[in-house]
Amino acid sequence: MIAEWQIQDAKNKLSEVVMLALQQGPQVITKYGEKTAVVISYSEYEKLRKSQGKLSEFFSTSPLAGLDLDLRRDKSMPRKGIDL
Repeated sequence: MIAEWQIQDAKNKLSEVVMLALQQGPQVITKYGEKTAVVISYSEYEKLRKSQGKLSEFFSTSPLAGLDLDLRRDKSMPRKGIDL
């Protein structure tokens, strides 16, 4: 279960919030009852960053890479509206 902290409590107990993020996982910070931020360990942050590849790499390894797709835009006039 992810812990939630009101922003004022998180500010007053920052050391505890950080320690719990290290030991138990993400700590959610709320402001006016809305979830606004998350405190995570640096190692968790690094995992998230490394899991995000470059967009160009994604497209180059896509199953659609190498297909001959016609990507030209249709320039014909739009269809007329339908009377209801």
